[in-house]
Amino acid sequence: MIGRIGLVDRLETRARASHAPCAASKTCRLVPRRQETLTPARASPSSEPSVSTTAVAVEDLRLSRGGVSVLNGTNLKVKTGSLHMLLGPNGCGKSTLLKALGGLLTPSSGKMDAASPTGFVFQNPDHQVVMPTVAADVAFGLGRYTMEESEVEDIVRTSLELVNMTDCMYRAAHTLSGGQRQRVAIAGGAWIAHSSSGVTAIWVTHRFEEMEYADAVSYMQGGKIEFTGSPEEMRAFLRRKGAPV
Repeated sequence: MIGRIGLVDRLETRARASHAPCAASKTCRLVPRRQETLTPARASPSSEPSVSTTAVAVEDLRLSRGGVSVLNGTNLKVKTGSLHMLLGPNGCGKSTLLKALGGLLTPSSGKMDAASPTGFVFQNPDHQVVMPTVAADVAFGLGRYTMEESEVEDIVRTSLELVNMTDCMYRAAHTLSGGQRQRVAIAGGAWIAHSSSGVTAIWVTHRFEEMEYADAVSYMQGGKIEFTGSPEEMRAFLRRKGAPV
């Protein structure tokens, strides 16, 4: 068995021994199918495991920061295995909601329930990519589990394949471009796909054109979810609000 420190030491040693340059990655559309959630779902009282159709459930969530109310009775349900997009203007509470779901902020009231395991990707990769090499950084979150070294390395390699960064596996993280660091940050949570039959993701964006990748979209305003629907239903909702979509 191998712990986080031992694994990182081995990966860093391989990085120092490798002088091969990082090959140019293929152009790809990254659709991060990740969970950004809080707590394990409650176990079923039945002897047989149940399969819930809801991966994330938020009910009447309220949270204030600096004396200012940010979440004002937020309600949200995210279907298991879906890519759920969260839209809304600056200051509407999107980031605060995700940080609450990720366990980084504590709500004053309300309920949150989510499937596990979970992962979180920050908007700025510099807040997440902290290890000296790409491989060590992707493996960092696996240190909480007891795993064979070969299994960890396989997960790291497969996670990097998902973002076309395998050729940079042993490269020093500080030499990466901003876009490459974003890919590494996504790969750092992609291990969830190895331990879950269906991966659920909540994706925050301001880009309306990215709705084509989503299974469902929610619009947030004033600390509440105003509307949830399919991408086409959301486009119709946004047109009614005067948005150029």
